[in-house]
Amino acid sequence: MMFVHGCHAGGTILRVAKDIAENNVGSRVLAVCSETMLASFQTPTSGFNTDVLIGHALFGDGAAAMIIGSDPNLSIEKPVFEIVSASQTTVSDTENMIRGQPGQMGRLVYHLDKNLPNIVANNVEKCLIDFFNEDFDWNKLFYAIHPGGPLVLSKVEEKLGLNEEKLKESWGVLNEYGNMWSPTVIFILDEMRKRSKNEGKGTTGEGLEWGVLLGFGPGVAIETVLLHSVSCVNQ
Repeated sequence: MMFVHGCHAGGTILRVAKDIAENNVGSRVLAVCSETMLASFQTPTSGFNTDVLIGHALFGDGAAAMIIGSDPNLSIEKPVFEIVSASQTTVSDTENMIRGQPGQMGRLVYHLDKNLPNIVANNVEKCLIDFFNEDFDWNKLFYAIHPGGPLVLSKVEEKLGLNEEKLKESWGVLNEYGNMWSPTVIFILDEMRKRSKNEGKGTTGEGLEWGVLLGFGPGVAIETVLLHSVSCVNQ
């Protein structure tokens, strides 16, 4: 069980499950993310800060699950994505960017620093360069990027020079469900898989071979997971 990881836990759980599966031959890991953000709702008062109200507007409840394994038996199993590698980066001097403190009736109040979108955007490319060359065209990848909020997504798009459709699933999940913290990136992967199949793409990654899952959360921590898509046939 992992607690108080926040939004980046959707990447953390994949990294940990991958390690367990690869080091226990024949094992399968059920990875479950569940968040009840409604439990943190606070009645607005005159003393409320704007960042708290923004959080109330963005956050939503959600739960998602994936089965992680190694060396799949293709006669009975149908992999959706391959987790190639994963890493975590903690951005220095950002420990107060995302804070939680007790509020009404013992519920946590979350404070989000106004500079958080810029902090995320300014460090994303450094994380990607660990897996790819510096002159890599980032539009050649598919993306499951945690939608911390509209500004986070727009700043990341701008920083990486991404085409508008690249974060279609991230925008869609944010609009439909809100920021559900850790399950959100799993929702995004599922939407990507379904759209790829419906549009007749060759792979689960919108027809592309390689992609990246990015999770952002308290720390500020950035989880980076390198993904390899598989054929859409029989998905």
